[in-house]
Amino acid sequence: MSPSVSPSPPSPSRARPWPLVAAAAACLISFAAFWVAQRVAHVNMLDVMVYRAEAETLRAGGDLYAMRATSANLAMTYPPFAAVLFLPLTLVGVPLMRTFSTAGNLLLVVALVRLSLQLVRPALASPARRADLWRTTLWVAAVVVWCEPVWTTLRYGQINLLVAVAVLWDLTRREGSRWAGLGIGLATAVKLTPGLFVVLLLAAGLLLWRRDRGMNQWLRTALTATGVFLVTTLAMVAALPADSRTFWTRTLFETGRVGHAEETANQSLSGVLARLMHTDAPGLWWLAAAVLLGGAAMALAVRAAVRGDKPVAVVVTAFAALMVSPISWSHHWVWCVPLLILLHDRTRAWWLTGAVALAFASFALWWVPHDPGRPELDQNAGQMLLSAVYPLTALAVFAGYALAVRRSPRAAAPEAPREPVAVRERQAVAKE
Repeated sequence: MSPSVSPSPPSPSRARPWPLVAAAAACLISFAAFWVAQRVAHVNMLDVMVYRAEAETLRAGGDLYAMRATSANLAMTYPPFAAVLFLPLTLVGVPLMRTFSTAGNLLLVVALVRLSLQLVRPALASPARRADLWRTTLWVAAVVVWCEPVWTTLRYGQINLLVAVAVLWDLTRREGSRWAGLGIGLATAVKLTPGLFVVLLLAAGLLLWRRDRGMNQWLRTALTATGVFLVTTLAMVAALPADSRTFWTRTLFETGRVGHAEETANQSLSGVLARLMHTDAPGLWWLAAAVLLGGAAMALAVRAAVRGDKPVAVVVTAFAALMVSPISWSHHWVWCVPLLILLHDRTRAWWLTGAVALAFASFALWWVPHDPGRPELDQNAGQMLLSAVYPLTALAVFAGYALAVRRSPRAAAPEAPREPVAVRERQAVAKE
């Protein structure tokens, strides 16, 4: 008689399928409700209409930076490569384009949450934890889709989620990946602000190279991103010389082309100072504040990167870019998603994560007068606080992390990845 063999325990990826089904159902219901809510709100998807007009101008051989689109008379503000990226928008009619834009952005919400979880908890990306990763992803996506930055991104048909996903895709690649840097390079060629991640990668990479006397993933990714950006930009100089010259010599410096600095939707340091000073041009005050705050934030980010705390380094860099940019519209702040995941993972304090989530879900910045008459130039103290909700949250995050670093040299060190209990048990049995 052959000896009896006890059945092996089911792997975590195969066990208990119902929680994953429930998460998928909840996410689908939330997304469907979101879609209906946006239709009821009669969202205009203004920005995707501008993207389409840019691509049509490119196809017609027109001047990209002389183009004006929609009833708002909006101009192109991105580098020429963006118009090339938007060419597929011209292949379908406007109604279908709007549908594809909304559906694509909803899928990008899921991708952003998944990559954020991988960034914060790399162990979740293992095959044994894949079901856990997807279940958590779908539950979180069902909730964060309702926060103001994500709502407004889909309302306008913006590309913020695509940019964030491209950056996080690079920063969650396995060690030694040859493709890491491709996403950041392309994102910087479309919107220049992701270039601050190249600064982080380069600074951390050089410090680690100096310490270890060898190539490292940070430096390798920085070089790849820089190369991709340069190749893409030079290709546009060759293909679109007039538009490239216009952008790099003139349009790049016309910050007023994007909008008025004092608008409540501008959640950058420049916007806060413009409203505080009752002016549309904070000038040198903004420049000085941006240099000081940006330098301090990047010092924290690089320190975290060198100590192996990639999640903190990435989130701090993202928020630094949002703060120091002349214009950071509220929909640019989709980086609140990885921030919330990081806060919950590190603090396990529901009240803290809930308070920060409330700041991004409250729509508080829209509670102040914001009609075309530019009432933001005459705000009172209470209105200034409401219209600065995102920058104040970012400052609180910076200050909290800086205090943690000061109190304990190891306060910001990441927790070592832990294997699932089932995996540890199987390993222990194998050793006996």
